[in-house]
Amino acid sequence: MKIDKPSIPKGTRDFSPDKMLKRQYILNTIRKVFEKFGYQPLETPAMENLSVLTGKYGAEGDQLLYKILNSGDFLSRVNADDINNGSKNLTNKIAEKGLRYDLTVPFARYVVMNQHDITFPFKRYQIQPVWRADRPQKGRYREFYQCDADVVGTNSLVCESEIILMINEVMLNLGLADFTTKINNRKLLTAITDLVGEHGKEAIFCVAIDKLDKIGRVKVEEELSNNGFSTAAIKKLDPVFNMKGSNEEIIHQLEGLLYNSEIGKEGIDELKQVFGFLNDFGFDEQNVKLDLTLARGLSYYTGIILEVIANNSSIRSSITGGGRYDNLTGVFGLEGVSGVGFSFGVDRIYDVMDDLDLFPKEYEASTKVLLLNFGSVSFKESLKVLTRLRAANVKSEVYPDAVKIKKQMNYANKKGVPFVLIIGEDELKEGKFQLKDMNTGNQQKLEIQEIIDYLS
Repeated sequence: MKIDKPSIPKGTRDFSPDKMLKRQYILNTIRKVFEKFGYQPLETPAMENLSVLTGKYGAEGDQLLYKILNSGDFLSRVNADDINNGSKNLTNKIAEKGLRYDLTVPFARYVVMNQHDITFPFKRYQIQPVWRADRPQKGRYREFYQCDADVVGTNSLVCESEIILMINEVMLNLGLADFTTKINNRKLLTAITDLVGEHGKEAIFCVAIDKLDKIGRVKVEEELSNNGFSTAAIKKLDPVFNMKGSNEEIIHQLEGLLYNSEIGKEGIDELKQVFGFLNDFGFDEQNVKLDLTLARGLSYYTGIILEVIANNSSIRSSITGGGRYDNLTGVFGLEGVSGVGFSFGVDRIYDVMDDLDLFPKEYEASTKVLLLNFGSVSFKESLKVLTRLRAANVKSEVYPDAVKIKKQMNYANKKGVPFVLIIGEDELKEGKFQLKDMNTGNQQKLEIQEIIDYLS
């Protein structure tokens, strides 16, 4: 009998203990900042009804949804006409659920279902995996974690400003000091679409321009042309592609360009408010850059949008993104609830930090000290010492078998344990134990409390 070699689906990964320790370092850093700013934890199911997910991410996003076949005989409701009428009609008959694409739409669904129990404004954070049927590549996966923070039930743009503060604090705490937070407003993109004479096509414009960093201006213009933008309209986009300067200078140029557009004026005023709040917070906005080509392809954004890029990494994909959405809960029957949120892409942050070698060395080992096993009497004493170490919150373990010391030392080296503790007959008589630094090879004799103080 042939045994198939085990494998995992493309775009997914196993995480070994050393990688999990680093991921937990990222997650704990993010979680602390979320809670510091008043956000509460929330979880939603991995699967949602397709009626909840479809139509919220634009046409391209809907194509990337993972559908789940109905349980039992999923073909029982299907006939020949369903098959002949194409996959879209067939999907409705055989799949009623799908894996969540992001955390924002499930959050909106939760808000509507629990609106009478929620205190508004409602601030929540959510750290869970999401799934997208995308083409796997470096920095892009089919299964990945998102760390979302959203606030709903307020129109105040101080929320956008605080999001920028949160991003800044997380990035600095992770050692990612060289980054850019790009900011724009979807209202400006709507105004620009009207300005070039393509009213009503802002969704097409946003989806295309969102790919600028990936495919370049020529390909973006080709996509616009293929989707009905006239040559004259594309030519009128030159000022948008070429606009440069400080945030203040770009806003001044926009005021001249969109002076006849009410929605454009709204977008400009909202940007001014955000920058004004940042100034009130005493925040230096040198990492924040107004970028008119930032679009965020998801269709539910209606106001301020933002995205974060690590500048000195070979991985150029965004590691954070988000924005304001005024209409998301409306599709579930709850009108007039504005929200704004953002998401950290843990997997991309991991890849960037790994690329730049930014992980603290202490997160490479789950155990700080290994107690060597010399057998019989010394082993019993080791258990007492181990109990005291753990009571002092020192990550510690004892080698379970009384094997050769060389094998135990190899175990410590392979696991990356920085210290070993030697409790032999001589150490028991003296009441002091040998603590060996596995990195330097240095050894010192210490009493148990001195060891605890040293390792703590």
